[in-house]
Amino acid sequence: MKEDKDFLRQDNNYRTLKAFQKAECIYDVTFYFAHKFLKTGDRTIDQMVQAARSGKQNLAEGNIDGITSREMELKLTNVNRASLHELLLDYEDYLRVRGLEQWKYDDPRCRQTRAFCKTHLDSAVYREKIKERSDETIANIAITLIHQCDMLIRGLIEWKKRDFKEKGGIKEEMYRARKDWQKRNGGYGGNGQYGFNGQQPNQPSRPNSPINPIQPNQPINPIKPKEE
Repeated sequence: MKEDKDFLRQDNNYRTLKAFQKAECIYDVTFYFAHKFLKTGDRTIDQMVQAARSGKQNLAEGNIDGITSREMELKLTNVNRASLHELLLDYEDYLRVRGLEQWKYDDPRCRQTRAFCKTHLDSAVYREKIKERSDETIANIAITLIHQCDMLIRGLIEWKKRDFKEKGGIKEEMYRARKDWQKRNGGYGGNGQYGFNGQQPNQPSRPNSPINPIQPNQPINPIKPKEE
């Protein structure tokens, strides 16, 4: 069956979104970091991994749910952003309580990391390179990735807001698609009032001659009472 590209598009591919690709990098880095540098049994391991997972999964779910619900798409995209900010705090806490350094924005190491993360969106690259880095370095790499992903998500939310203002929600899209189909197929609503052959829909046809009631053969007279 041929897909209608103008109505409820089914070709939303969240994997092509830069925000999703970067979120996947964050998840892989976090999974390694949490299990490598946090002690077994530390609840922070699950919390960090789940926050990183939510930052990725909600972006995918929101992209698919957006086919039928703009509201749900915006909600889940913002949940994604909130999860990444939760993860950001965990990395900052890790560095602070252990007396490790969080790189300043103008630090040469931070500038170099920003440039690398900006152009590398393959999570396999990070999985390989972080094996040679310290916990301080990996935490700063993750922080850089989170900030960049947050900027992408903010831009995505703004784009979705503009798209909603221009096109409306799913009910408006359904209405426009229905009216367009009627115009193209000559159905009811094609000219705004009538349907096929210019006749009003659902109206019974009228016969050429009126239908008269059946007349009895003999009139029915009332029974006269007997004379006494």
